[in-house]
Amino acid sequence: MTERALVSRATMEIATALATGAAGAAVMWGSIEHDIGWGDSGPAAGYFPFRIGALIVLGSLANLGFALWGRHEHSVFVTAEQGKRVLAFALPILGFVIVSLFLGMYLGTILYLFFVMVFQGGYGPIRALALGIAVAVAMRLIFPLWFKVPLLIGPLEAWLGLY
Repeated sequence: MTERALVSRATMEIATALATGAAGAAVMWGSIEHDIGWGDSGPAAGYFPFRIGALIVLGSLANLGFALWGRHEHSVFVTAEQGKRVLAFALPILGFVIVSLFLGMYLGTILYLFFVMVFQGGYGPIRALALGIAVAVAMRLIFPLWFKVPLLIGPLEAWLGLY
């Protein structure tokens, strides 16, 4: 039984070629602001970056051509099941980043560990909450207090004086 392809290899090759081509074009565009010519004292500031950007664009165009006109055996890049597993990992991490931006690193860590442990790990809510709090306390001791590296503080942590 063959698994249904969520994303084909050809689609990913085209997307990658377009992304790298755009990055190369951005390098070329930015180097134009710094003069891409050759002056009396040698190459100007944008000389080499412009040419590197041009090489990236040319390589990307070649890869795009191979992706569009190459012979693909309908190979699969990601199946639906693999995509679900990746999202099960990536979405909670994204949620952690967003929550940490608004509520701070400590509360974000507690919430992340709580939800991942309860909904993905099958742990009980008391155990998950206890571990989340323990990790947040350890982070408070290790980073800002011992290593003097401040972490992102949210409104609750500021109200509690954890800065």
